[in-house]
Amino acid sequence: MALKTPSTFLSPLSLPKHYTLSIFNPVSLNIYRKSTPLSCKSTHSHSPSQLPLSDTKLLSSEPEGTGAASPTRGDRFLERQQADEAAKLLIKEIKKTKKKAKKVLKVNTATACCYGCGAPLQTSEVDAPGYVDMDTYELKKKHHQLRTILCGRCRLLSHGHMITAVGGNGGYSGGKQFVSADELREKLSHLRHEKALIVKLVDIVDFNGSFLSRVRDLAGANPIILVVTKVDLLPKGTDFNCVGDWVVEAITKKKLNVLSVHLTSSKSLVGIAGVASEIQKEKKGRDVYILGSANVGKSAFISALLKMMAQRDPAAAAAQKYKPIQSAVPGTTLGPIQIDAFLGGGKLYDTPGVHLHHRQAAVVHSEDLPILAPQSRLRGQSFPVSSKNGMAGKFNSNGLNGFSIFWGGLVRIDVLKVFPETCLTFYGPKKLPIHAVPTHEADEFYKKELGVLLTPPTGKDRAGEWRGLETVQQLQINFEDAERPASDVAISGLGWITIEPRRESLGISESNFAEGTKELHIAVHVPKPVEIFVRPSIPVGKAGAEWYQYRELTEKEEEIRPKWYF
Repeated sequence: MALKTPSTFLSPLSLPKHYTLSIFNPVSLNIYRKSTPLSCKSTHSHSPSQLPLSDTKLLSSEPEGTGAASPTRGDRFLERQQADEAAKLLIKEIKKTKKKAKKVLKVNTATACCYGCGAPLQTSEVDAPGYVDMDTYELKKKHHQLRTILCGRCRLLSHGHMITAVGGNGGYSGGKQFVSADELREKLSHLRHEKALIVKLVDIVDFNGSFLSRVRDLAGANPIILVVTKVDLLPKGTDFNCVGDWVVEAITKKKLNVLSVHLTSSKSLVGIAGVASEIQKEKKGRDVYILGSANVGKSAFISALLKMMAQRDPAAAAAQKYKPIQSAVPGTTLGPIQIDAFLGGGKLYDTPGVHLHHRQAAVVHSEDLPILAPQSRLRGQSFPVSSKNGMAGKFNSNGLNGFSIFWGGLVRIDVLKVFPETCLTFYGPKKLPIHAVPTHEADEFYKKELGVLLTPPTGKDRAGEWRGLETVQQLQINFEDAERPASDVAISGLGWITIEPRRESLGISESNFAEGTKELHIAVHVPKPVEIFVRPSIPVGKAGAEWYQYRELTEKEEEIRPKWYF
């Protein structure tokens, strides 16, 4: 009987039948690997023809792929491992591909856009945004300078022309309508899918109207820094500690989680340094998007931000040369404008203003828009007017009861039932005239003076197109303390009216403020799409610091409550 080679002994065929493994066990592999050092290479090569007959029959009877030359169980194990790893890698790549397909693309930077408004550059339609004459376009393209082009519309805006770009929403056309409000919102829809830092702007003069209550629909779960603009317009003597606390209280009631609140003025640069520091702290390599409603002051804020950052960041200093255009026209910015303002990664984006149909800017003619934008510090206009000798002019001992007060041609307030000492103070644009007439004469007065004394609309031609004050809202305002303002009635896109139940300086004998009678009744008339907000009074002026009361907070509220800076 011929000797069997060591490889034959180590072959699976040499094991008894009951030791054959149908499924590989790692423990068996370790035992097998410990046995392999015992084998050695044969000094003679054996072909099947050279083996004994019994061995030849044995090999030939095995199925294909077995025998001494077949892969060992260790080889098979490694092959299976490699196959599993390859499968896992393939599945991972497929998931990545699907994720990329679902993800909305970021701002397209491949298309050259006007640096003033973000509209794509074009050479065909002269009246449309983004227009550049062909010679200029070709020259800039040849020298790779398309990002330094300002379109024709932006040049006109920079010289004071009023060219609207947002149409619809029941407003009057002040020019060719280019972009709808829905399209503007669509331009920002990608934000909820990206990791970004959101800087949300709110106009303090139009706090409720410009707030963007559905900001989470645009920002998603991204962190938010709240910037309150135009605080330099608040009345002289205003205590900003009170205003800051009032703003935080307002956003807490809205259940909007923000990192911090900043009171700022783009004109005087007040508070801008704090915002720049907060952005650098929270950016963490992400893109920064400036978000807000139309005409809230985004472009002016970006200009002030770049000016402040330029002191330490060369990238921001270089970006100041090509800043977004500023104007009073809604929809000045028509597309996201990329600004290379950071050395440490990430971009700064000026975004299109979200056009809100419920603001006064949506209903007035484009040439009347500057009237709605306060240019200097607000000064409250009170009715009745205080007098040492009692009530002045046409108001009698019954106070404002039975009178209607017109705020330009945009707002009418009918005083139905208030105390004789009740005072209404109007905070808004100085160019908006205020007139008071008996309520029974109000309809005739409005029809006669619309476009003349009551502006906007300015001129009889525009007054003929005006649809009037179609919305009437009856308000019942309750109060607890007659020594403090009862509430503010805020008119979206215009300003607010502070209602004080009693002002001693009016010189009228005190009314009976008994329990159960602490309520005031008025009716407010506005154009149809415009909204009316009733809110706690904002503490402005020297008197605001005297009557404003800080709310006592629990430890938990103190911990989660955002901090405000000025």
